[in-house]
Amino acid sequence: MVRYSVEPDVPEKTSKSRGSHLRVHFKHCREIAHQTNGMNSEKALKFCDDVLAFRTTVSFVKYTGGIGHTAQAKQHKAPGN
Repeated sequence: MVRYSVEPDVPEKTSKSRGSHLRVHFKHCREIAHQTNGMNSEKALKFCDDVLAFRTTVSFVKYTGGIGHTAQAKQHKAPGN
């Protein structure tokens, strides 16, 4: 098991995830995690389903160079709008 630097106060209400050898860019993973941080699990799953159905977007906050901005990004007050 992975050792984390800080253990949560209420471990029953938190989740941890880890992946290795995934065929996805780490910058995309960072932005998805930033977007879903603090959401409850039902809301985060609904958000991911909406992204897959092209109803909303994952707004890039940190790594914005070369990323196109869509009109849907204005829902999240993404930079560059």
